[in-house]
Formats: sequence, C-alpha cells, structure tokens
Amino acid sequence: MRSRAAIVRDAVSDIAPLLIGVAPFGVIAGVAAVDAGLAPLQAYSLSPIIFAGAAQLATVGLLARDAAVAVVILTPLVINARHIMYSAALAPWFRPLPSARKAGLAYLMTDQAFAMSILRYGRKDEPIGDRVVYYLGVALSLWLTWQVTTIVGIAVGGGIPPEWSLDFAVPLVFLALVFPAITDRPTAVAAIVGAAVAVGAAELPFNLGLPVGALSGIAAGYLVEGAAQ
Repeated sequence: MRSRAAIVRDAVSDIAPLLIGVAPFGVIAGVAAVDAGLAPLQAYSLSPIIFAGAAQLATVGLLARDAAVAVVILTPLVINARHIMYSAALAPWFRPLPSARKAGLAYLMTDQAFAMSILRYGRKDEPIGDRVVYYLGVALSLWLTWQVTTIVGIAVGGGIPPEWSLDFAVPLVFLALVFPAITDRPTAVAAIVGAAVAVGAAELPFNLGLPVGALSGIAAGYLVEGAAQ
C-alpha cells in the first residue's frame, strides 16, 4: 500500500504539465479584471469566489459592459454547468463521504481536476481515502497556481506586451485535457461532435454554446457506443 505522500507526489506530477498552460491563463484573467476597471481587491476576489477561468473572463467582460446583475450572475453559472456532468461522473467514487466533505471537494472542481482524477480512478483500484488524497493533490495544486497567477496579472495590469500573446494558453489548456481522454471510437466521436457544436453555437446568449456542445458530444458518444454493442 502506497503512502499518502507518494499519492500527493503522483498528483502533483500528473497536474504539473497542465499548470504550465494554466499559469498564463491566470495572468490573463488578472489583467482582464484590471483592464475592466475593477479595483485590485475586487479583481482578485473573482478567483476564490468563481474559481473558473472561462467564467471569470466572461464575468469580467460583462462587468466592463455594465451588464445587468442577473446576466452577470447567470452567465458564469451557465458556463460552469458542465461541472454538473463532472460531479455526476465522479460521484460513484466519492459516494461514502459525508455530504459536507463532498461539498468541499466540489468547490475545487475544475476541468483539470476532473480529467486527472477520472483517468486515475479508472486505472487504479484504490481505497476512498487515497482517491480523496489524489483529488486534493491535483485540485489544490491548480487552485494555488490560479490564485498566484491571477495576483500576478493584477499586479502587472496592462504591462504585458501584446506580442507575448498569452491568449494562446487558453485553448491549449483544454486541448491538453482532451487528447489523453480519447481512447476509443465513442470518445473520439464525442470530442469531435462536442467541439463542432460548441463552435457552431458560439453566438448563443449566456455562452450556452459550451454546455450545448458538451451535451451534444455526450449524446453522440452514447449513440456510437450503443450501436457497437
């Protein structure tokens, strides 16, 4: 049986390559918040409260345009609706835990934490305590990286030269998650359909294109899997 320290080392090692892409993403979020006119404390508060890159950027854009309060609140909720699917997929692995503890784990949910955890749980038969340790190792590593890099973005403000093009990090973060998860035909179809629908539905209000694409990809994957059985 492996020690908890070894499991934490596994988690940090697994998430480290993804943090290389998350770091500039966090800086972008910090810079965008300052550019939108938020005070430093206001800008930083988005990171621990929302703790979601795409949702934070959308929220900042809405605040900069003086959007209605209801729209500012609803948009990040819609963008993060995919976390419902993540939580449902991880729920069987955490079922014995008390509800309060599961709520704490849910706060740390990100695309990266979900992807790394679900891949490991599918490969290793571990007791629930070890699963929680791994999840926390991955999730807290990303949480700390996000908090620090958004502070850096707030501190430098508009001082980052445009030619650095840090925006490239945003799609790379998600691409790095997708490819390891494509292991068979159903997952490949789900990825292709989900991406195509999300792009095609990009102009939907409240950023609904993302959840619509996710649901379409899941449906396509299930159809292909069912047809193969």
